[in-house]
Amino acid sequence: MITRTQAREMLANLTQSQSLLRHMRTLELIMEAYAEKFGEDKEAWAIAGLLHDADYEAYPEKHPQVIVEKLYAMGEDAIAHAISAHYTKWNVSYNTRLDKALLACDELTGFIVACAQVRPEGIVTLEPKSVIKKLKDKGFAAKVERDEVYKGVELLDVNLTEHIAFIIEVLKANRHELGI
Repeated sequence: MITRTQAREMLANLTQSQSLLRHMRTLELIMEAYAEKFGEDKEAWAIAGLLHDADYEAYPEKHPQVIVEKLYAMGEDAIAHAISAHYTKWNVSYNTRLDKALLACDELTGFIVACAQVRPEGIVTLEPKSVIKKLKDKGFAAKVERDEVYKGVELLDVNLTEHIAFIIEVLKANRHELGI
């Protein structure tokens, strides 16, 4: 199995943007925490989060094919498939909880970070009700596709408020590292 060290090396060769690297680190942390909650493979889930956008900066027109092909070539089929499915409009099937969790966490985690960044206290005092209110405001973090958030929650079969609360708690625990 691919190690996190190998995954970080792959990432370093493909991505320079600090904001994109932070986004992938947040997903690594969230996915690892969900794997623990669900009794799944923490390493595989964390690596899927870490690498899900690895080729976005270097190959935006081919994203996520470049990283997916590299992972398939390494025999990392489950991680590769989850990454290939982290956007519903790519019409890839959602076969496993990993596939569904990556979709459910990607856009929403980025949105929650955006919510935290506009608060004086950052993530520390952010509550799910504030995030839900901001989700209804189409002008806030307008690039976040709300339908992806809702479809992910539906596929993962979790309650939206509880899902948001879970992500907030993981981000709070890592707020100093993430700068939020």
